[in-house]
Amino acid sequence: MIPIHALLNRIHWDPEYGAARFRLGYIDRLAGGLVHGELREPFLREGEHFSVLLWDEKGEPHEVPLHRIREVWRDGVLVWQRPWQPGSDPLPPP
Repeated sequence: MIPIHALLNRIHWDPEYGAARFRLGYIDRLAGGLVHGELREPFLREGEHFSVLLWDEKGEPHEVPLHRIREVWRDGVLVWQRPWQPGSDPLPPP
């Protein structure tokens, strides 16, 4: 499995691969589980190496730390996954 930052760089810099529709699943402690957001340009901010911008179903952006990303879907096909069990988030509760 490639690291998430390497996959995000490929999506950003490879025009053929990045032309698809991407959805990412990430751990959201407030929602209590896995939430999905859409990856749109620009999703990488200059100087920011630890998070990505995702848009929810209402069209609002959310800054998501890379360590919370658990799945990447490309045109409806799962292309990357990091194992996760509910309750296994190593971060302290909010």
